[in-house]
Amino acid sequence: MKDILEKLVNGEINIAQAEKLLKTNNILEFDEIAKFDIKRSDRTGFPEAIFSPSKDFNDLIIIIQNYLKKSNEDLIITKLSNERYEKILEIFKETPYVFDYNKRAQILVIRKQILKKEPKAKIGIITAGTSDINIAEEARVIIEEGGCEAITSYDVGVAGIHRLFPQIANMLKEGVEAFIVCAGMEGALPSVVAGLVDVPVIGVPTSVGYGVGEGGRVALDAMLQSCAPGIAVVNIDNGFGAAVFALTIINRD
Repeated sequence: MKDILEKLVNGEINIAQAEKLLKTNNILEFDEIAKFDIKRSDRTGFPEAIFSPSKDFNDLIIIIQNYLKKSNEDLIITKLSNERYEKILEIFKETPYVFDYNKRAQILVIRKQILKKEPKAKIGIITAGTSDINIAEEARVIIEEGGCEAITSYDVGVAGIHRLFPQIANMLKEGVEAFIVCAGMEGALPSVVAGLVDVPVIGVPTSVGYGVGEGGRVALDAMLQSCAPGIAVVNIDNGFGAAVFALTIINRD
């Protein structure tokens, strides 16, 4: 961007040419396969991520190769199967980067450098059951990648609601500034949490369930219908989106 602006000031290019160059400078195009938004973190506070399912594996490799050549930021790949991760690791085993894979969350972060910083805030992550942990872990990885500390408590749903209250009290004592609450089945937990706390609650319906609750639609509808104020709801199994929204809240100042 600096080079483009210097050329404009020096009269080497006109305004129209500068505008075109600035626009193209925001996008990395990978062999007509993908157009990667490298300036998203400047606008939104969090970089673009690669959604792995349905992508051809060879296309995925081309995206990774080009990104690592042209960007200085970490690369995040979501919903990545362990089988694909093992193949990626074998292909890139000679590179100097750190491949940090969370098997449960199926999310890979390729780190170009590891910087240790003090967390800028704390975010609580809660699940109703153990079957929701994979989505919660996806959120945790993104929360930590975004420079915050995740405080987690899993399997504290309404089926044994006495388990929830001490965990909420501990998180509030720790100073969490937002909660991410993952629940399947009837999706009641975010409403309960929102009725107990004075910070934003982000509900994540999960696809855990059977019968009418199969696929997570009942949990989604229940969270959208919540009578407790202060809840935002993301899509089914969208731990990534919940975490980015929580980081947006934290970064609002």
